[in-house]
Amino acid sequence: MEPQRDTAVAAPDPDWTPSMPDRSTLRAEMWLVLWLSIAASALRAILSLLDTLTSGESIQSHTTTLVTTYIPDRPWLDILFQAARISLALVPVLLVVHLLRRSGEGRQAIGLDLRDWKRDILKGAALAIVLGGIGLAFYLLAFHLGMNVRIAAVTADRHWWTPILLVASASYNAILEEVIVLAYMLHRTAQLGWKPWQQVGGSALMRGAYHLYQGFGGFLGNLAMGTAFALLYRRWNRVMPFLIAHLFIDAGAFLGYYYLGGHVSWLP
Repeated sequence: MEPQRDTAVAAPDPDWTPSMPDRSTLRAEMWLVLWLSIAASALRAILSLLDTLTSGESIQSHTTTLVTTYIPDRPWLDILFQAARISLALVPVLLVVHLLRRSGEGRQAIGLDLRDWKRDILKGAALAIVLGGIGLAFYLLAFHLGMNVRIAAVTADRHWWTPILLVASASYNAILEEVIVLAYMLHRTAQLGWKPWQQVGGSALMRGAYHLYQGFGGFLGNLAMGTAFALLYRRWNRVMPFLIAHLFIDAGAFLGYYYLGGHVSWLP
């Protein structure tokens, strides 16, 4: 007869409380999160720009698409690909929430909650109106100056669910960028002892590099937007207004291009 094995599981310690990791652990966690998300995309954007610059053609002769159809002959499979693309891209955000919870801070530490949702919406809408209008004007100027590629924001096939897909894509962009490159990065760099200008500059530079695939205009425009967002985040300490603003801007851009692209002369 085999000896009976002890399969008892130790009971959780009722006195255990989360504790803040040391600086080296926080630094490693921050860079791992960034390289799993925004920094990796920034590297791909740099390579994309390098490809454009060495192609022998002008920047504005190139076109980039943000939302497209993957499998046009099987719409049901295409929507599954779209859902997988969006869902998997949000995993680093879940990792951020987990790391904040594990350290005992929780997502409230970066204002990722609905405690002040009315004011968040008002601030987000105001930011979207101001920065969205400026951003569109700057894109048109940069394109005509030869600093930006043509952005065909949407080339997805037209189905009844396409507007829903566009809003979902805008939501994923907003959540990913604002939670990670704005709130989490500023929160952790402050804990690591970075100076305010280093926090703001690092976040803005990362945002700008992430958009280099659009050309130098996309870089400069997002560098300016990232600086404004970072300065305001340090004052408000809540990510929700910026997440909402980004959602409004991208949803407006995607839906606007979907309905107006090819029908208005001023839109490239």
